[in-house]
Amino acid sequence: ALIALFAGAMLTLVVADNVLLMFVGWEVMGLCSYMLIGFWFEKESAYKAAIKAFITTRVADVLMLLGIAYLYAETGTLSFRAILYNEEVLHHLATTPALLLGGLGLSASALIGIFLIIGTIGKSAQFPLHVWLPDAMEGPTPVSAMIHAAAMVSAGIYAIIRMYPLFEAGGHPHQGELTAPLMLMALIGSFTAIFSATIAVAQNDVKRVLAYSTISQLGFMMAALGIGAYIAAAFHLITHAFFKALLFMASGAVIHGMEHGEHHAHEHGHDTHHAEHETHDEAHHHEEHHTFDPQDMMNMGGLRKTMPVTFYTFLIGGLSLAGFPLLTAGFWSKDEILADAYLGLSSGFGPHALVFVLLALAAFLTAFYTMRQLGLTFMGEARTPAAEHANLGQGVVSFTMTLPLIILAFFAIFAGFVGVPPEFPVFGAIFSPETNPFFGFVKYTLLPEMQPEKPPFNWIPVLTSFTVALGGLGLGYLVYWRKPLKAGQPDPLVAFLGPVHTVLKNKYYLDEVYAAVFIRPFRWFSEVVVVGFLDRNLIDGFLHLVARVATWVGELFKLLNTWLIDGVGDGIPELIAMFGAWFRRIQTGRVQQYLLLIAIAAILIGLIFAATAGGVLVQAAP
Repeated sequence: ALIALFAGAMLTLVVADNVLLMFVGWEVMGLCSYMLIGFWFEKESAYKAAIKAFITTRVADVLMLLGIAYLYAETGTLSFRAILYNEEVLHHLATTPALLLGGLGLSASALIGIFLIIGTIGKSAQFPLHVWLPDAMEGPTPVSAMIHAAAMVSAGIYAIIRMYPLFEAGGHPHQGELTAPLMLMALIGSFTAIFSATIAVAQNDVKRVLAYSTISQLGFMMAALGIGAYIAAAFHLITHAFFKALLFMASGAVIHGMEHGEHHAHEHGHDTHHAEHETHDEAHHHEEHHTFDPQDMMNMGGLRKTMPVTFYTFLIGGLSLAGFPLLTAGFWSKDEILADAYLGLSSGFGPHALVFVLLALAAFLTAFYTMRQLGLTFMGEARTPAAEHANLGQGVVSFTMTLPLIILAFFAIFAGFVGVPPEFPVFGAIFSPETNPFFGFVKYTLLPEMQPEKPPFNWIPVLTSFTVALGGLGLGYLVYWRKPLKAGQPDPLVAFLGPVHTVLKNKYYLDEVYAAVFIRPFRWFSEVVVVGFLDRNLIDGFLHLVARVATWVGELFKLLNTWLIDGVGDGIPELIAMFGAWFRRIQTGRVQQYLLLIAIAAILIGLIFAATAGGVLVQAAP
């Protein structure tokens, strides 16, 4: 149900015709990711990862919501058609000084764009808000595949493509005129691509390597959007979805096979475990054997022999991620990004040159760590008993795990051919359609003068793509394939990089930095200032004072009630009772006493009448 809601939220975001509805789908995805990442909520690492993802993306979403509010304040509408198709609205946003920041030269469109981009930085896991995505691996593998391929992180890139005219309002990226939002995207994207690629090189968790790979590839897309290459970004978004879903599903099959192998080895070692341990899900893979991690590639090796279908499909996905020339979808989309960046570089545009260099280096590292992952996982001999016995089992389980891999492997190869440049020798004549289908993403939202010119074919970016892909793959082959690691042998990178490897393995210690700069100070502030002073002393003190005053007032009213209200209320009945008791004494039932009382009463009345009459006569005398 959560996965269906997740997909529905992404579909809502895609088909929305206004920013507000898109933001609704955006937030529902955030909620679903929180629940799915923490699906194994009994695991401490899982629910902590869910909270981390939710809080990190909420920080970005607050600023995104602020940007949406500012956009509505300036335009009076949130309709895509009313804003993105209207030259007057875009011109107004581009020429109106930004609220409070107009003195810095920012226009309203620039400030709105920056706010919206910060939202996408959080959702698409770009530096510095990327820290939640690697921990999101705590969720089930299909959830990881969906988050990294079809939803969540892709939403940020799609949102930028959908609203691209707003970001480039007032500039012309194809002529080197980058607006502040575009410059921010180019810098953040290119830096994130190389930054995450360096971290992925030193990771041993099979899913974490792919997680940092996703962050890096999203950096490619973000950088492409920053230099105006939205067609290439859309192209890479689609191809990346296929090969990254393939890689995550294949990694899930590897983990399942390792767990199966561990149970098989465990049964052989003890002879006390039986059929109830033949199936085991991801939620419990640490519970029975705390010393064994089925996701650690150092525990694998030789899986190509026991899991051949998984190996070949993983190989196809890995080669597509690395951009293996001509035969994979990843090559064509990544080459398109480098071609657009080189076009700007050749025109003397500084940001384009920076993007080209950083993305080329990131592509080289991508090819290297992909080959490293394949080598550690599948090549050589098994380094643990679990790897020796790893397999997907027989029958339905094996079929249901391998069939999606085969389907995704097909698209990881052929999905790229729809975007082959027509000028490309041989392949362009065979595969290239008349118009690039990815151009239709936003071409009708762009003003005529903002339509991009198709970059002329140039061999330099093509040769660059060839060089970095084959160079990275070749280096990875020499290190991890030609001489596969044996049991107990350390990773060659540890000795080669030395302390640098420790820094990379610990992700530049960013989690520790964030903990020191943000988490611990905020925790201290919340515990000491908010809870200790504001809550317990100020608020609780005020409430306790109010309670004491209320108690005193209550006691006063209690006394008033006792003395006055109860005194009057109880006194009158008591007085009546007293008179009643007195009158009851004279009601004896004896006639003689009654006659005596009547006589006394008659005498008293007579005396009173006589006294009254005498007074009247005296007053009447002259």
